[in-house]
Amino acid sequence: MLLLVDCSSCRTPLHLPPGATRIRCAICHAFTLIAPEPRLQSHASASPFPFPNSSPAPSTFIYPPPTPSPYTHAPHAPSPFNHAPPDSYPFTHAPPASSPFNHAPPGPPPPVHGQKRAVIVGVSYKNTKDELKGCINDANCMKFMLMKRFQFPESCILMLTEEADPMRWPTKNNITMAMHWLVLSCKPGDSLVFHFSGHGNNQMDDNGDEVDGFDETLLPVDHRTSGVIVDDEINATIVRPLPYGVKLHAIVDACHSGTVMDLPYLCRMDRLGNYEWEDHRPKTGMWKGTSGGEVFSFTGCDDDQTSADTPQLSGSAWTGAMTYAFIQAIERGHGMTYGSLLNAMRSTVHEIFDKNKGRELVEVGGADFLSTLLGLLILGASPPDEEEEVNQAPQKTQEPQLSANEAFAVYEKPFSL
Repeated sequence: MLLLVDCSSCRTPLHLPPGATRIRCAICHAFTLIAPEPRLQSHASASPFPFPNSSPAPSTFIYPPPTPSPYTHAPHAPSPFNHAPPDSYPFTHAPPASSPFNHAPPGPPPPVHGQKRAVIVGVSYKNTKDELKGCINDANCMKFMLMKRFQFPESCILMLTEEADPMRWPTKNNITMAMHWLVLSCKPGDSLVFHFSGHGNNQMDDNGDEVDGFDETLLPVDHRTSGVIVDDEINATIVRPLPYGVKLHAIVDACHSGTVMDLPYLCRMDRLGNYEWEDHRPKTGMWKGTSGGEVFSFTGCDDDQTSADTPQLSGSAWTGAMTYAFIQAIERGHGMTYGSLLNAMRSTVHEIFDKNKGRELVEVGGADFLSTLLGLLILGASPPDEEEEVNQAPQKTQEPQLSANEAFAVYEKPFSL
């Protein structure tokens, strides 16, 4: 198990490299001195990536703050997806029982008025048989949207991609540290976002907390040497500690990702927009909710499905189908409520199975925000090979999913980041 040492300045949990005598904090950049005792040795796998210009002192994971964003918030257009389903489709399950950790006062949580913070992870697995072509684009588009539409300060967005220097690659250690940073010292009114675009998988559940008997996993760039990130770890790191008044949105574009946040409730929606909540609380009684905060998770597909990495939606640039659909739904004004957003995302993802409709998504709106952004990201991108397009479509229709720590009326609750 990895050894965590608190930063002597800001108290951020830091992973201690083997034999380290000091470690630099990735957040405040302060150095913490470590006594050279054997009990402080870490059993973590060494990073397979070399760190350039390194000194004999151990490497640290550094996230230098970028420059402030010039973008401002723009109003949303009216959405055609804001119509609730008939009353004949009530919730299947009653609202969840109160959390044993929840000491929140009664009434609705406070609106977002505090700090905004985001972790964005795009893993392309370069030069391997697992390589994906759209994940870096997904990460860049998500960052651009958070800054432009939701006024996230660029200095409060941590980007982990293979396009960055090796100290900010999406390794297991870096992703774990970033998740700890995301929820560190959060307060009522704060809005947090966790976005992951890359490979996902599942494995046998070993503690009886899964309804289907499988844990969902995310694959960091070094998963072959350091292992995968299991949904139990994600839940314990960024879900359960979340205090009252804090809102977390997870956007996970990966295969088998339906319940990757291990949240108690999953929204089952059909193609007409009718829905019911499915109870995923463990029979063991293990608590998978928060400590009073709100968590909403949009994922690329169900636990038994795969997610497409495809150029069919943009017409030239490779993207994750779910990330593209999420951003496009918001930019076209369909993100007024959680239900309208999910419904619009599903409609867009279905288009990747019809090439002509996929082209129209870009061609109809010449000034569309997302197609303009993709054009800036990949200048001069040529149309993809026809055979390559077909091979990237998932064998089973992909259905984006919504899960949450509590059941709620999806067509009544306003969506906001």
